[in-house]
Amino acid sequence: MFKTINLAVLISGGGKTLQNLIDKIEDKTLNAKIQIVISSSPDAYGLKRAEQNNIPATIVNHSDYNSSEVFSNAIIKEIEKYPIDLIILAGFMHLLRIPDKYSEKVMNIHPGLIPSFCGKGYYGHHVHKAVIESGIKVSGCTVHFVDNEYDHGPIIIQRTVPVYEVDTPDTLAQRVFKEECIAYPEAINLFAEGRLKIEGRRVKILSPTSK
Repeated sequence: MFKTINLAVLISGGGKTLQNLIDKIEDKTLNAKIQIVISSSPDAYGLKRAEQNNIPATIVNHSDYNSSEVFSNAIIKEIEKYPIDLIILAGFMHLLRIPDKYSEKVMNIHPGLIPSFCGKGYYGHHVHKAVIESGIKVSGCTVHFVDNEYDHGPIIIQRTVPVYEVDTPDTLAQRVFKEECIAYPEAINLFAEGRLKIEGRRVKILSPTSK
């Protein structure tokens, strides 16, 4: 069994992705410990989820900062209070400026198939609405490493779902989220096992014996 990986989870809202990680840790399919939850909003319901599960949580209120760099520095300062192996963006709605020491140690999940329907302004239901309006037949989710651009870092895992003619953003979101609940823990486990190798824009998934 690989070592338990220490996570910092960044949220901005309801915390559904946070709850999924909590559930996967509870049922022992994710060998991780959430050391800290950081919310960019004092009103995020994800803070309640952290409290209910006895996970330390703090608020770095985005509206209190006048630049992404200062905001990001405040978040990193909170993260550095804990022994963190991997930073997880879980419905975190802001650009995080990543210092060199955390390069290739930050992950995000996007509710679409990058490089389509991504970038600034494409989040949550905005993605699903755009997908439906485009007429494409397949959507899904993407787990990727984070760099200093929105939805730009190397892709780790993608999972797909069909898009039906009767879909609404809500129904498509539900279908995509089910795949997110599988993809994100899988990517974190691969990271913990040392099986992710970044080669330029590509992430190679190593076999258990070749890492």
